[in-house]
Amino acid sequence: MAEQIPPRLIVFDFDGVIADSEVLACEALAAYAGDLGAPMTWQEAAKLFVGKRASDEVATMEALAGRPLPDFLPELERRTFALFEHSLRPIPGVADFIARHADIPRCIASSSSPRRIALCLRVMGLAERFPRGIYSAETVARGKPFPDIFLKAAREEGVEPRDAIVIEDSASGVRAAVAAGMRVIGLLAASHLPPNHEAEAALVAAGATFIARDYDEVARIVDAL
Repeated sequence: MAEQIPPRLIVFDFDGVIADSEVLACEALAAYAGDLGAPMTWQEAAKLFVGKRASDEVATMEALAGRPLPDFLPELERRTFALFEHSLRPIPGVADFIARHADIPRCIASSSSPRRIALCLRVMGLAERFPRGIYSAETVARGKPFPDIFLKAAREEGVEPRDAIVIEDSASGVRAAVAAGMRVIGLLAASHLPPNHEAEAALVAAGATFIARDYDEVARIVDAL
């Protein structure tokens, strides 16, 4: 049973937790991969790339394309941001959850770049909800599933890891938070997650303390701590 310790910090992953961005990002990536001679569906792109740092994405795509791709990241960013500007939406309920729990400090700890996070927050109208406390895996030595980004967030926010609770949608993110000594809510609210039990099983196997299917369930979990 999880320790009933009221959280002193809520740490949000970003893609799939705040921004319902994974399908759009994977659509942009799959289309670009096809142009590079490595055709794939957005679902295949999701399996290969979701939760990875940018440097790992480059290495994977270069292996698939069979050649160096020095302009891969700038072009992928351009295509992805263009889709976000027109089509990005927040995860349902996240804004209400943040407003309801405004008394608990919050931050973002994400594998995405600061530029991508800032653009998404602006497009979704959520920038004012995160005026500070945005941590990108680009600023640490190791990305998820290593705990570095979560430990950095706790250190910068001035809390002990055990006093934080993380909201994550990926197994690698859950493993990173668990390794940091934090409790984790595995969230299954994003549109890229399949309507079956595989995603839930993966989060549980990775060590998620709780599972929630929407932000109403997240709220109930947080309120019970």
